[in-house]
Amino acid sequence: MPRFFVSKPNINGSEVTLGGDDARHIALSLRMKIGDEITVCCECVDYLCVIAAIGRHTVTAKIIYWEKCPNEPSIRLTLYQAVPKQGKLDTIIQKAVELGVYETVPVRTARSAADPVSFSKKQERYEKISLEAAKQCGRGIIPRIAPLTDFKSAIKRAAGAGECGVSDSCDNRTALIFYEGGGIRLSEMEFPVSGDVSVFIGSEGGFEQTEIDAAKALGFRVIWLGNRILRCETAPVAAISLVMYLTGNL
Repeated sequence: MPRFFVSKPNINGSEVTLGGDDARHIALSLRMKIGDEITVCCECVDYLCVIAAIGRHTVTAKIIYWEKCPNEPSIRLTLYQAVPKQGKLDTIIQKAVELGVYETVPVRTARSAADPVSFSKKQERYEKISLEAAKQCGRGIIPRIAPLTDFKSAIKRAAGAGECGVSDSCDNRTALIFYEGGGIRLSEMEFPVSGDVSVFIGSEGGFEQTEIDAAKALGFRVIWLGNRILRCETAPVAAISLVMYLTGNL
């Protein structure tokens, strides 16, 4: 069933109004008709709706029933991804959304290929990739794509130098940095069933030792994924999948 995201002002009693690209997609691309069913998601609530009217610029749908979206993890996982070369970040964002991340933060590291000026021009595309992936896999939210940040700022944020997010306590915050040079295995850790988990993944060249040391100084756990060195687009998929499994979210 087609899925669309709206904000609270779009819901008025038992009716939902969709406009812009969503309305055009319903009318022109999907060629839907009055009486067809759609799912509309707002703030992690799914509304089963029946299309009541299709106009030139808006579509109105009647709410049949609603329920909390069952597809959001109990943890809030943020992926801090060192920006890789070429278009690899597109795939990483897409797969991270499918696996349940709350947010992806692109990071400029010593060995990443990120250029702040050119990167800002790609922000809208990355947000669209997140939106389309969220629709496809039935997410209750559209995972945020943060602006490009530097490594020092990223590790401070992940370590809890500021607001601690959903947990309201830094005791419920876990910060992990994945390193091919060694560390502990995820299976050796105990994870809370809720709270914030930050996952740091390097670019093609991985992290420099000074970056690993800086993260460790802030309380990060250094994680090793085994003898086989994974590509930078494979490592986040493996890491997120393992964390979701170990926290009961797969």
